[in-house]
Amino acid sequence: MPPTPQRIRGNTRETIEAARNLRQNLTPAESQLWDALKNKQLNGLRFRCQHPLHGFIADFYCPAHRLIVEVDGGIHDGQQDYDAARTEKLEVLGYRVLRFQNEEVMGNLEGVLAGILEGVEAP
Repeated sequence: MPPTPQRIRGNTRETIEAARNLRQNLTPAESQLWDALKNKQLNGLRFRCQHPLHGFIADFYCPAHRLIVEVDGGIHDGQQDYDAARTEKLEVLGYRVLRFQNEEVMGNLEGVLAGILEGVEAP
């Protein structure tokens, strides 16, 4: 049996399939943010939705700026340590991670988009 080809960015078949499933089942907040980010609508920035990176799945990823945007719902209330460790690992790998709550996206989309632009411009 020939060896399995190496996946880029540390992804497995399972991670890639999970990302596909998540793209098809966005939460209402993720869907609203994706509608504002897709097709380079935010200052011409290209974002990917539910993108696998190093074994994790980023809600939104802007490759040009190595920026990850996460939209956190109630499930994240019980996994703060995991989220912090995940963010730290991604930052060590050279990514910038921004986190927004579902309520922020649903109630203040313009503010969230402004925060994303600030994240892109930050050193």
